[in-house]
Amino acid sequence: MSDFQNYKPKNEKEKFLVKTFLKLKTEQEVANFLRDLLTIKEIEEFANRLEMARLLKKGMSYKAIAKKLEVSTTTVTRVAHWLFRGCGGYEKVVEK
Repeated sequence: MSDFQNYKPKNEKEKFLVKTFLKLKTEQEVANFLRDLLTIKEIEEFANRLEMARLLKKGMSYKAIAKKLEVSTTTVTRVAHWLFRGCGGYEKVVEK
């Protein structure tokens, strides 16, 4: 994973957001926080991106993922970029 970038929060608000996730202890707490923070559509979109990353790691083709999740191959490509060349966030959660 040494090829991954390291993202640093650029201000106190972003640091607070990152630290906020660390305070949550249960699945329900995380679900409640996400619902308060995001719209239903945003939650669905983020869940879809995570599913794309999971399917990419399993070796599914971009085209098959796009069809299965009803997204463009451009969207799958964007997720693949961050999965394989990003900060390692997708990699960390998909491997667990």
